[in-house]
Amino acid sequence: MKIQLDTGSTGRNFIRSYGPGQVTVNQQVFRRSLIVTPERLIADWPPQDVAAFVSEHFAPIRELAPEVVILGTGARLRFPRPPEVRLLAEANIGLEVMDTGAACRTYNILMQDGRRVLAALLMIETAD
Repeated sequence: MKIQLDTGSTGRNFIRSYGPGQVTVNQQVFRRSLIVTPERLIADWPPQDVAAFVSEHFAPIRELAPEVVILGTGARLRFPRPPEVRLLAEANIGLEVMDTGAACRTYNILMQDGRRVLAALLMIETAD
């Protein structure tokens, strides 16, 4: 899905589109899990699906110290196990879990509102 929005957010990371197997941030297409903040991009974030999560995957997120993390879990909403996200709770970082499409849209809205938001995005699965 392409997101049409006049952001006025030059120099900030804006999610332009998403679909099965890809997310476009600004003009760059990503095909593996990634972390997006208004100022930073971390490509090839290790987990490729929710079942692969381990607590260490959330360490770089904690270091970035966002106000809230929007976790996109692919085509469907799937919650990580509580022990895996404990690092975020201990750092008083909010966590919202949703499908990746909703996560992309929510990230853009919060980013435009000036919030310290971080999107951790798993790819929407492709049909085989």
